[in-house]
Amino acid sequence: MNSKINRYVFSLFILTIFTFLVNFANNTNCHANENKISKETVEILSKIGQATAEIVDAVKPAVVNISTTRTIKTQGGFDPFFDDPFFRRFFGERFKAPKERKSSGLGSGVIVESNGYILTANHVVQGSEEIKVTLSDKREFKGKIVGTDAMSDIAVIKIEAKDLPVVKMGDSSKLRVGETVLAIGSPYGLSQTVTMGIVSAVGRANVGIADYEDFIQTDAAINPGNSGGALVNVRGELVGINTAIFSTSGGYQGIGFAVPTSMAKAVMESLISKGKVIRGWIGVAIQNLTPELAKQFNLSEEKGVLIGDVVEDGPADKAGLQRGDVIIEFDGKKIEDPNQLRNKVAVTEPGQEIEVKIIRDGTSIMKKIIIGELPSEIHKPAKGEYDNSLSGVSVQNITPELIERLGLPSKIYGVIVEDIDEESQAFGILKEGDIILEINKQRITNIKDYDKVVSKIKPGSEILLLIYRERASIYITLPGK
Repeated sequence: MNSKINRYVFSLFILTIFTFLVNFANNTNCHANENKISKETVEILSKIGQATAEIVDAVKPAVVNISTTRTIKTQGGFDPFFDDPFFRRFFGERFKAPKERKSSGLGSGVIVESNGYILTANHVVQGSEEIKVTLSDKREFKGKIVGTDAMSDIAVIKIEAKDLPVVKMGDSSKLRVGETVLAIGSPYGLSQTVTMGIVSAVGRANVGIADYEDFIQTDAAINPGNSGGALVNVRGELVGINTAIFSTSGGYQGIGFAVPTSMAKAVMESLISKGKVIRGWIGVAIQNLTPELAKQFNLSEEKGVLIGDVVEDGPADKAGLQRGDVIIEFDGKKIEDPNQLRNKVAVTEPGQEIEVKIIRDGTSIMKKIIIGELPSEIHKPAKGEYDNSLSGVSVQNITPELIERLGLPSKIYGVIVEDIDEESQAFGILKEGDIILEINKQRITNIKDYDKVVSKIKPGSEILLLIYRERASIYITLPGK
């Protein structure tokens, strides 16, 4: 009996010693792990976190949630089956009537003036019938569109309020790749969401989002609903308006784009003061330099843009620029590609005299150009301007840039359909991107021809169109209004 007790006591003793050793080892490891994080490291990270929180606290009150509502018309779902006269005889025309439904959208905006002016993306508010703006303090206001610019994807709206918090405008031209930025907006309706990243690239163009592109690329998470929101630097200054993402899934994949404030500010000021965007223009068709072209024009390097054509009596023509000249500097800034020159000219106030440096026949020459105003290429009929089935159709002249970007035949003529009002008779028949070659068998080469022909068409007349669509020319008809 005693031996059993002794064995029991001995086993208990061994177990106690083992437990002590295990606890000692665990405590030692814990202390070792704790000692790996130095006080200095904790202090540095705490300061970074506090600094980021300060930036967010300063900017968030000026970032708003924007929700929109609009009516969408869709064609009857039984076409073309019920186009057959046999079925129309029994069922009538009711199956062809357009159907209407309400569509809602979400986006973000940035308060830039304390009296209620808000900067956002054009595609957030385009075509909206109702706009609701929700502030960070949950107050709601009805928004009114001041002006929109599809060419840069920027819009300005206004709410009736005073003494609102604003974001200070920063200088986006000073941004450096690798610099820390924060994106603030309402992804998926989750208002006041903050993400952080770096500037991945600047001066991104040829993305296919807008006509004028000079995007800031960032890896700060941007998702649907972030459009129109703020991209700010570490000083809490607005450096960009978030506008789009590159995605194959519809969600964030590490590549987002923002319109830089250098462009957005100029567009905003023009919309507020003039109700439209005034852009500079010099009247040249330009193209990239290739190694082959550089060789043909005796250039030592492939920098600058080649002038392919000069508009007669335009600013460049009056300044003495010629086809075959290569522009290498504009207003003291080096020019390396067509988008860079186009953007710099666009933000220059008409009437200014600007020096450009060109290379002609291997020789550098300085020229002075008085900047003109960009002629209106977009033609959007006012309501009631055309009392026929082409009312509400927006068209644009075909430019060398469009031919290159859309891969069109070099000798194409006509006007390209840019937008179609949902209330137009042409909605659902014409498509964006269609090129109108003829109207009622009359050749159309530009907007002037388009106006001349369309203005004479009576309300009840059917319209015969010859259009270029999907690399083929086809005839279509529009019913009388």
